[in-house]
Amino acid sequence: MSRSTLNSQERRASLSLAAIFALRMLGLFMILPVFAIYAEGLQGVTPVTVGLAISAYGFSQAILQIPFGLLSDRFGRKPVIAFGLLLFAAGSVVAALATTIEGVIAGRLLQGSGAIAAAVMALAADLTRDTVRTRVMASIGASIGFAFLIALVAGPLLAGWVGVSGIFWLTAVLALAGIGVLYLAVPAPVRESVHAESEPVPAMFGKVLRDGQLLRMDAGIFILHMVLTAVFVAVPLLLRDTTGLVPSHHGLFYLGVMVCAIAIMVPAIIVGERRGLVLQLLRGAVLLLAVALLLIWSGREALWSVALAMVLFFAAFNILEASLPAIISRLAGPSVKGTAMGVYSSSHFLGAFVGGAAGGWLYSQAGAGAVLGFCAIMAALWFVLTLGLELPFSKPAAVPEEQAIS
Repeated sequence: MSRSTLNSQERRASLSLAAIFALRMLGLFMILPVFAIYAEGLQGVTPVTVGLAISAYGFSQAILQIPFGLLSDRFGRKPVIAFGLLLFAAGSVVAALATTIEGVIAGRLLQGSGAIAAAVMALAADLTRDTVRTRVMASIGASIGFAFLIALVAGPLLAGWVGVSGIFWLTAVLALAGIGVLYLAVPAPVRESVHAESEPVPAMFGKVLRDGQLLRMDAGIFILHMVLTAVFVAVPLLLRDTTGLVPSHHGLFYLGVMVCAIAIMVPAIIVGERRGLVLQLLRGAVLLLAVALLLIWSGREALWSVALAMVLFFAAFNILEASLPAIISRLAGPSVKGTAMGVYSSSHFLGAFVGGAAGGWLYSQAGAGAVLGFCAIMAALWFVLTLGLELPFSKPAAVPEEQAIS
């Protein structure tokens, strides 16, 4: 067997760990497109508390993700992952039973406290060889994107059938199913050890936090998920109240938008990689994100114009979501890669929290236009940050001197 080919254990580990990630993230993401509308029926609701309920999980995720990874080094991967999934399930039950917005916020915070990402990646490293580890990590990461796509469509459809409380109950069931997958399908590692290329190492935090290029990437993922969460505070209400699209049809709307967005994203990434235009693609996607946010608001009276703007928004989002992890993993050396990815992931979740909180406050003060305008400004700021970014691996290969002379 080739050293670059997955053996049976590695294939099983890749599929089962990706399934655990997808089951967990599916539950988190299904709430995004429906909660702003659902929350109107809860006691004590305001736009600010709606934003906090949408994003509260990001706060506890950002704080606890790296500690959970370090705890898995001491107490074992599977026990820590199972405990995290139990916390996630418990938070889902709290949110499902809540009749007030404060109860939902408490449930979302508890959901986020099951921060298992670093522990899952560490277990994946324990179960794979160095030569195939990057492929396994990529497949686990891809499961998150797949879960997001399914959730945007399934969330509105399920909300019309079982309600948002039903989605929370389903989320709890999915988390418990993840525990079943963990113990029935994930192989037991022969030994567990620290892998600097796939999990945080405390001694490396200083080096990572002093690297200007890595910090620009952390700022980028922070802004990207801040914008995403803030958008879902405003856009579901805009679709219902301004374009007249009934909530039961929002799932079909997002399905059409995402299919078109992926049709743009895939060839763009392929061309960017093949022609060494990774940096140009990154900057172009950030700029497109800002433009799309302005177009959503300027075309808000017509469903077709909002749909077109949302296609551009999600095309840019998908390009960035797919590109940023690959870029940061190549910028960081092997000795700091796991730590760099840990800080990057924490920045992602912190951005989600800030986006919900800021989006809710802005909506309460000045409506959807303020939310979208703020997001566009932050995307423009991100574009400015990319101007100082250097990606030497994206440059075309130099022509050998003997060929140049000839």
